[in-house]
Amino acid sequence: MQPDEAKPRLAALGFSPEHVDVLGDHFLDAERRGRLGHGLSRIEWLETWEEIDTAAVPARVVNEPGYERWDGNGALGYLTLSAAIQAQIASPPEHARVVVCVRTFPTGALGYWVRMLADAGLVGVLTATSPRRLASPDGGPKLAGTNPLSIGIPSSDGAPLVSDVSMGAITHGDVIAGRARAEDLVPFGGPLAHKSFALAVGLHTLVDALLPVDGFGAVLIVARPESDPVPALRELAGDVRLPGSPGRR
Repeated sequence: MQPDEAKPRLAALGFSPEHVDVLGDHFLDAERRGRLGHGLSRIEWLETWEEIDTAAVPARVVNEPGYERWDGNGALGYLTLSAAIQAQIASPPEHARVVVCVRTFPTGALGYWVRMLADAGLVGVLTATSPRRLASPDGGPKLAGTNPLSIGIPSSDGAPLVSDVSMGAITHGDVIAGRARAEDLVPFGGPLAHKSFALAVGLHTLVDALLPVDGFGAVLIVARPESDPVPALRELAGDVRLPGSPGRR
C-alpha cells in the first residue's frame, strides 16, 4: 500500500473524516519511523475484520480531578486513546491524573500517544493490554499480552524523550506485517527473559485490576512536570541518541 492510499481506504471502511485523520496520521507516523508493524499493514488488517463499528464514538464516563474513565463504546482503541489524550491536553491536571480506558483495543504504537502529551508539555506514562500472547520462558500457557510501556517526558528544547518498549521480542504487528513468525513472539531478553515476562504479567494485571469490566484496556498517568531534565541528559549523552530523538524510532 502506498501512503496516499491510506486515508481513502480508511474512508472506504466507513470512518468519519475526523476518525480517518486520527487513524491515518497514526499509521503514517509509524511507517515514517520504520515501525511497520504499526503502519500501513494495520489498514490491510482492519480490512479483514468482519465487523467494525465505524460509527462508534468513545465517551468519558467518569470525570474527576485526579481520575478519569473512558469507554471505547465499540470504537477502535486508537480512537479512544486519541480522545482521552486530547482531553488531557485541553484540560491538564493540577498535578497528576490517572486515566483508565475500558474496552480499548487495538491501541497502536503507544509512543505516539505519549509524544502528543510531551509536545504539549505534559509527562505521560501509558500501558495497554492485548490478547495473551506471552508464555513464561519456562513454558506453560500464554499468560500476558505484549503489554508495551511508554513514557514521554517534555523538554524545553522542543525534543521530548519518548521511550516505548514492548515486552515481546517482536510485536504482534510484526507478525501481521509478515516480518516475523507467530512462534517468535516470546518475552524479550534471551536468558533474562523472565524479567520481561514478569513485567508483562505485572502490567497486564495492573490494567485488569483497574478495569470495571472484562476486556482489553489502557492505563495512562499524566502529570505536569516539576523540572526539565531532558536537556541536561542530552548534553550528558553527547553523541548517544536518546529514545525519541531524531533518527530514533
